[in-house]
Amino acid sequence: MKVKEVEAIIDLPETQKELELQLARVDFYNFCKLMMPKFYKDERDYLYEFCEKLQEFVEESNKHYLVINLPPRHGKSLTAQLFTAWLFGINPKNKVMTASYNETLSATFAQTVRNLIQTEKVDNENIVYSDIFPKTKVKYGEASAQMWALDGSTMKSYLATSPKATATGFGAHFLIVDDLIKNDEEAYNETSLDKQWGWFNNTFLSRTENPWKVIIIMTRWAEGDLAGRVLRNFADDVEHITYKAVQDDGSMLCDDVLSADDYKAKTREMNLDIVEANYNQKPIDIGGRLYSEFIEWEKKPEGKVYNYTDTADTGSDFLCSINYIEHDKEAYITDLVFTDEPMEVTEEKVAELLFNGSTNETVIESNNGGRGFARNVERLLTEKYQTNRTHITTKPQTQNKESRILASSSWVQNHVIMPPNWKKRYPEFYRQVMSYQRKGRNAHDDAVDVLAAIYEAITSERKPEVVDKTGVSKRSRLTNYWAR
Repeated sequence: MKVKEVEAIIDLPETQKELELQLARVDFYNFCKLMMPKFYKDERDYLYEFCEKLQEFVEESNKHYLVINLPPRHGKSLTAQLFTAWLFGINPKNKVMTASYNETLSATFAQTVRNLIQTEKVDNENIVYSDIFPKTKVKYGEASAQMWALDGSTMKSYLATSPKATATGFGAHFLIVDDLIKNDEEAYNETSLDKQWGWFNNTFLSRTENPWKVIIIMTRWAEGDLAGRVLRNFADDVEHITYKAVQDDGSMLCDDVLSADDYKAKTREMNLDIVEANYNQKPIDIGGRLYSEFIEWEKKPEGKVYNYTDTADTGSDFLCSINYIEHDKEAYITDLVFTDEPMEVTEEKVAELLFNGSTNETVIESNNGGRGFARNVERLLTEKYQTNRTHITTKPQTQNKESRILASSSWVQNHVIMPPNWKKRYPEFYRQVMSYQRKGRNAHDDAVDVLAAIYEAITSERKPEVVDKTGVSKRSRLTNYWAR
């Protein structure tokens, strides 16, 4: 609420304390500041905006749905609890239903709201809820954990529920969802997301009473999570507010809540897709993903080590070079390089990969400077690493990239075995593979393109070595040449 609007509503106070109380009665952010001053600080700009948007949605918007996406530990649940208490304060006849992912969490939400309203005053210094809203009280004998009524109400005023709990017989003007998803396993399970969507439509929304509003406050997980489906299916009736932990310029949303150092420390062991979804509101479209989770090998098989390398086509592309062992027509990936660094850097890294991996044969795509890249890698192997073990060939790639990727996807999913802990060892490679979509919207295809090439190499018959008139293979001649 704007300052001039507040001044028009409140009476001139006799004391500073009375001014604060009057402001809290008409302005939600000021209410939060009085209830939780250590968290709701004026320097935390996003909290002021968050609170202002909630109040504007209730008092001014003609839309029924508000979706707010906020990173973890930035006050989602606390603000939702305070907003519930404030709604009862401004109008004790309001009826509110809140939902969390299980009954334990929903009970905690309910108890926090109830205890805030029931807080007794012990001194004249500290302001409690009853100082602001003295007429709003929990009815005696109606203070159970998850359902209770306010004084003067002939029906229940509040219900806390979950998708597995009941909401029969209760209606509400305000329905608030607070983080309905428990963890990444649930978020990446399409059946689980479908059940939540069914509960939301068939049970939760059936409890609305006019006039009604639905507020969904959650971190994003996937395109098909509750927030995503509400945004997609009720588009014209939804307001959407989103906050990223890391801003486009690299700064943090609020250093006081989550600094850059803390962010790095907390996310260093997380999968990149979870980090991007939870902290930066970039959900993965699970239903449209080309690949699901891959099997990881426990013991590397013995065998010849092959490599396929695709150099970066443009400045925004990634070089992808993968070592793998072919065993029983399956590809066991042993190591890889995946980077968008310049060619003078990647040549060194690929040469090191080939040497450390004892690679026997490698194919380097000759498109866009690939031949020169191959020559430099070969030179590094002989001059720096003093080895001629790796046989290098170049090959142009002329087929349609997207068609190759889609055609190979079934085989890749079932026959490519990833190395242990590949999600954390190669985070950007993992992100590109696991976020690639069947139908468009792919910013990068470098990782999956090389997987398609490995499919082609294994499923097609390897050509016999070219032998000259002397009966010596080309590779043997090269080996003899470098041995001189």
